Amino acid sequence: MGSGPGADGGQARSLGAAEVAAARGEHTHSEQPIPRPRPVVQRASVRGQILDALRTALVTGELTPGEVYSAPALGERFGVSATPVREAMQQLALEGAVEVVPNRGFRVVERGARELAELAEVRALIEVPVMLRLARSVPAERWAELRPLAEATVRAAATGCRATYAEADRTFHRAVLSLCGNEQLVQIADDLHRRAQWPLVGPARPAGRGHADLIADAAEHVALLDALIAGELEVVRSLVGEHFSGAG
Repeated sequence: MGSGPGADGGQARSLGAAEVAAARGEHTHSEQPIPRPRPVVQRASVRGQILDALRTALVTGELTPGEVYSAPALGERFGVSATPVREAMQQLALEGAVEVVPNRGFRVVERGARELAELAEVRALIEVPVMLRLARSVPAERWAELRPLAEATVRAAATGCRATYAEADRTFHRAVLSLCGNEQLVQIADDLHRRAQWPLVGPARPAGRGHADLIADAAEHVALLDALIAGELEVVRSLVGEHFSGAG
């Protein structure tokens, strides 16, 4: 009979067993299984690291303009599968650094002095007016907060490493432009700046921007910041013009 004490006791024992199982962390039929987390973050991290490594190789000229590189070969070089390399290369293709070669891989885009001059002109059209406007509106103490970034470019230039300097250079320019509050402008300017840092082909390529050029470029950052802090608008105007004429 289901109404007898034995049945109640059996039900109690059954419930007790389920509770014991739950207390032990064991799966019961009434539970919804917890899905295992997908390793998306780890994969994105690997792709990001490969993208950074490829960008560095582009700046230093380790990836030769005009050469075709396959994702499997680069993956073997970096000790990863071809998938994150292919994804990173596709991002570089969107940025204009490489182009897809069907069934072969990715060709590093060849750039000449004319393209570099055009990039410098476009950067000047965007950044110079913004910097001059900011020079009239941003207080001195806010400019002073950027001094560590300007000094970081000086240290990076002293190493003579183009990749190290390229990152410090972009970081300083991004910080200055960020004061305008226009994130779209900052992103566009940063993309142009990154393209301007890729190596040239032809006679200009072997020398590129030498150690002395990097040091002079970094010194302009410090001088510009000093003028901004002092509120010397004419000096700022002159320094900004010189800086972009050298594609810094």
